[in-house]
Amino acid sequence: MMKTQPLCPEGEEPARAARLAVQRAAAELRRGEAIVIAMAGREDLIAIAAELAGRPDLVRLRAEGAGLLLALTSERAAALGLADSGASGMIAVPLGPRVEPAEIVAIADPSRPVRATATGWAAGPPFPASATVAAAVRMMRIARLLPAALVVPITAEVLGAERDLIVVDVDDLTRYDEASASALVIVGEARVPLAGAETARLIAFRPQDGGNEHLAVVIGTPQPGQPVLARIHSECFTGDFLGSLRCDCGDQLRGAIAAIGAAGSGVLIYLAQEGRGIGLINKLKAYELQDRGRDTVDANRALGFAPDERIFAPAAEMLKALGMVSVRLMTNNPGKVEALARHGVRVVERVPHRFPANGHNEPYLKAKARGLGHLI
Repeated sequence: MMKTQPLCPEGEEPARAARLAVQRAAAELRRGEAIVIAMAGREDLIAIAAELAGRPDLVRLRAEGAGLLLALTSERAAALGLADSGASGMIAVPLGPRVEPAEIVAIADPSRPVRATATGWAAGPPFPASATVAAAVRMMRIARLLPAALVVPITAEVLGAERDLIVVDVDDLTRYDEASASALVIVGEARVPLAGAETARLIAFRPQDGGNEHLAVVIGTPQPGQPVLARIHSECFTGDFLGSLRCDCGDQLRGAIAAIGAAGSGVLIYLAQEGRGIGLINKLKAYELQDRGRDTVDANRALGFAPDERIFAPAAEMLKALGMVSVRLMTNNPGKVEALARHGVRVVERVPHRFPANGHNEPYLKAKARGLGHLI
């Protein structure tokens, strides 16, 4: 039988325990295990990642409760023809008793396409997901998996009788991004001379729940109280480190370091949010869809993601921790300016940060302008 364990271990501070529960649940999901999503007085359910579903998982879920559902984002549902392209929120689809794991995986992952109207996998029409079902999809995103979940509602008796599965509360999950960003701590600092910025220091910030570390590259000695030349850069393994020509990320990273070095001082915030927040593996899936003719925005939507899944609260918290509350921001993305302002960092100037196309990334640059409002 499946087991559950309490959200807050005895003696552990509740807010920290809630953040830890989310991180532990993410690790369980990435291993193909089940978790519990709970909402006091409303609904509890067991959830697993749809892209990792196997036959034993279907047997176990059906043994725990009735009404097996596939939970999808509206973006993925629209790609499958189950929702209008302008729909928002999450969609739940009842699954039939004979649905096969391979069908579920193909429905979740467009790199293995399936016609939703032709397979007969749905036992009924799709409907708007409850808060608990929607939270299960949110949990997949945090785990850097495709945003599709297999869920089954369970009774209070089943929940109370089981003790081994990680339990995540819907309210804690809703607050997770902001709570995690506000709980960053500096865990390491070193002088690292860089090409074009020999006075650079790297400062590592880690969320207290043990999530991915973010880095601040502080160049020179920024003056307290003065607007700081700054760049908020999201990691891009393919562009930053491999020199991929599919994007302009490597140019932007190295160009920002050179510009700050030439100015004498400033900071580059390096966020651990690969692929505009969807993770490296999902970014590779998006690349595969782009090779079939989609642009970068449409590929994200086909996978079930919003065009940009990043959050900039960690960047704002890092800047404030470094005493930098006003910046001259190097960016072509007006959304970054708005996000920093919402989190207490004033952008006194947007500094354009553009680089020539290279013969491979013109469609990418045009899609960012058309679909994301970037200024190219």
